[in-house]
Amino acid sequence: MSKPTADWERVGDRFYRKIQLYTSVFDPDLELENYNLVGAPFSGAVAIYRDESRIHSFRGSAAAKPTIDVYSCSGTLINRINWDKGQIQGVGWSEDERLIVVSHDGIVRIYFDLQGDFIPFTLGYGAEEYGVQSCKFWSNGFVALLGNNQLVAVTRYDEPRPSLLATPPTEDVVSWAVIPPAFTLSRSVEALLAIGSSIMTVDASEAEDRMLQNGPFRHISVSPNGKFVAVYTEDGKVWVVTSDFQNRLSEYDSKVKTPPRDLQWCGNNAVLLMWEDEIHLLGPNGAASKFYYDSFVHLVPDLDGSRIFTNDVCEFMQRVPDESEEVFKLGSTSPSSILLDALDHLEKRSPKADDNIQLIRPNLDEAVYTCVRAAGHEYQVHWQKQLLKAASFGKSVIDLYNDVDDFVEMTETLRVLNAVRYYEVGMPLTYEQYIRLTPERLIQRLINRSEYLLALKVSEFLRLPVDKVYVHWAKQKVRKSHDDEDAICRDIVEKLKTKRGVSFEEIAQAAYDEGRRGLAVELLEHEPRAGKQVPILLSVEEDTRALDKAIESGDTDLIYHVLLHLKNKLPLASFFRSINSRPIATALVESSAIDQDQELLKDLYYQDDRRMDGSNLLVNESLQVGDISAKIDKLKSAARIVQDSKEHATQVKAINEAQVLLKMQEAFESDLNEQFSGLSVNETMYKLIRLGNIKRSQKVQTEFKVSDKVYWWIRLRALVSRRDWKELEEIGRAKKSPIGWEPFFGEILSAGNAKLASTFVPKCTNLTMEERMELWEKCGMLNKAGEEALKAKNMDLLQNLRTKANGQQALDIDRMIAQLNKR
Repeated sequence: MSKPTADWERVGDRFYRKIQLYTSVFDPDLELENYNLVGAPFSGAVAIYRDESRIHSFRGSAAAKPTIDVYSCSGTLINRINWDKGQIQGVGWSEDERLIVVSHDGIVRIYFDLQGDFIPFTLGYGAEEYGVQSCKFWSNGFVALLGNNQLVAVTRYDEPRPSLLATPPTEDVVSWAVIPPAFTLSRSVEALLAIGSSIMTVDASEAEDRMLQNGPFRHISVSPNGKFVAVYTEDGKVWVVTSDFQNRLSEYDSKVKTPPRDLQWCGNNAVLLMWEDEIHLLGPNGAASKFYYDSFVHLVPDLDGSRIFTNDVCEFMQRVPDESEEVFKLGSTSPSSILLDALDHLEKRSPKADDNIQLIRPNLDEAVYTCVRAAGHEYQVHWQKQLLKAASFGKSVIDLYNDVDDFVEMTETLRVLNAVRYYEVGMPLTYEQYIRLTPERLIQRLINRSEYLLALKVSEFLRLPVDKVYVHWAKQKVRKSHDDEDAICRDIVEKLKTKRGVSFEEIAQAAYDEGRRGLAVELLEHEPRAGKQVPILLSVEEDTRALDKAIESGDTDLIYHVLLHLKNKLPLASFFRSINSRPIATALVESSAIDQDQELLKDLYYQDDRRMDGSNLLVNESLQVGDISAKIDKLKSAARIVQDSKEHATQVKAINEAQVLLKMQEAFESDLNEQFSGLSVNETMYKLIRLGNIKRSQKVQTEFKVSDKVYWWIRLRALVSRRDWKELEEIGRAKKSPIGWEPFFGEILSAGNAKLASTFVPKCTNLTMEERMELWEKCGMLNKAGEEALKAKNMDLLQNLRTKANGQQALDIDRMIAQLNKR
């Protein structure tokens, strides 16, 4: 096994390595010099599309059709996307491996998976008129340069809202780059435009000239961390400056007259200059190393290095990680290097193993940690195992090793990394990229590549949910399977019925989107959550089934949602027919309509032949309106609804009487200029009597056959209320009262007229002597009460009255007591 240092290259005081990842990557017939190649971050997929600026020959009619081919890093074709929107002016990738394609007239498509599904939008701001010249992408957005030098920025892919940056000069842009918002003080994307002999910095608010010379600058590139900028000058030099252009950090003279095709960063500490078959690696302080290839080269920069593609090979160039350098550097005496050497002696059964351990015992913790980290940075499985063995050997010697979790986590991570680096998968992730990407997003990438088995294995191995894997598999089966719908449904249900957390709603939606309506309905039968079933059922126009599912769920909000959908969609008669056989739905419609839609409620009662309810509704409406004519009209309608029904004869009579009363009240209002509307029969008579219209009140009594007893009560209270003592005194002369005379006494006395009230006491002949005495006492006439007691010859009552009396009344009672004693 070759040493890890075999592919190291010293550049200045640092080491860089060029790791061969895959061979025989692309078809030899694919002329890479005629294509643009753009790679997704974190060792993601690469997109290849034809470079329209180069002359090339077509091979058959199919070759003339523009396509964007998506490959894995190992050269496996993942998908071929047909492009029909004109000349492509920009292709880039987001951090979550969404492909963004921008056409010359500003049409943008975001392909959110690797299967060709996309979300379109347009840039606007004159992109269609002036045309898009080029685009620069970062992990979450991009900037488009238009033909009039305007810059249009899209800073989010989930909610793309194009916006204009400040207006730069109108001179030709030689080259340009962008600094992502995360790395700028303004938190706005900044564009660096090489115009004339200087560079302009353009953000959302202003365009600032950096006052540079030695331009025009043929290439500009920003480091992954946004801190440094590399530029290629007119005289063939590369400058590395800080992103604020205040400090020049290094300079390199390429001594090549032909400008390079590309200039990219290799991590944050080196720059790559690329010609057609030659690459210069520029390290700190102007140090450089050159690499030559037999075929055309493409560069794909990444977080911690750069991928290099030719037809024959895919390589990864990066600075040697510190841990790897510490362990493997020739002549290294670091504790980790000695620990690895100790393992070699241990495998050879040499006693020097123990000598090495004793030599580094004080730093054994550090040596173990470094070996574990170095294992993560290695691509060769042999050296991964050796480093982990060395770490295991070291921690077995330590009395109390505290970082067992780090060791176990690294072994798990390496198993995952080795699995996805396999050429059939083609994702050569580094350890640092894996940490930044996260396991969950790695699994999503595997799913997008239809690597379902590996995604399941990795999810189970890392103890992550697997439902997304199964759902994506089922959605793809729905979209691409040519089997009949019953067979597809059977296969999906059989596979997923025992899996927890699987949403059949998503699968059914995919089936509906593919035009497989029947399959969508069948799949929804296996979705246990009604809230997920109902929206799709409505989408596929299974309205009655959706209503039944909502009712079964018991969720009133869900039922209301379906009912509202049906009401807006169906004719009213059809809507009522759909709910007639569903009492819960009918009840909810009724309860909602009572407060919000009276007309709907009327139609519902009419459709259900609920005459009484419909009539009551109109009666209730009549109570709400102020105009008497409108009230009468509504009452007529209410009567008309139930007039043919014998069982509702009483209600019809009551409604007709209400109409008569309203007409009489309308006449009273006209004659007396008083408000009568809204009063009952009794209240109307009461008010008429109070106003002194006895005859009119009697007319009302006659019309509505009010009994004498009720009428006398009303007249008594009305007269007392208006303090008409004369009329009451006149009534008292009558021989008989339908309500008796006690009510007269009580009402008049309550009104404060004890004198008049007392005139009614003798008329209360049906009372006992004691009760009449009580009435006299209430009037304050104790002497009259005494006379009642004297007639009854009741000395006890007289003596009791004597204790309450004073003045003349006391003398009168004394006289009565004396008179009774003589007897």
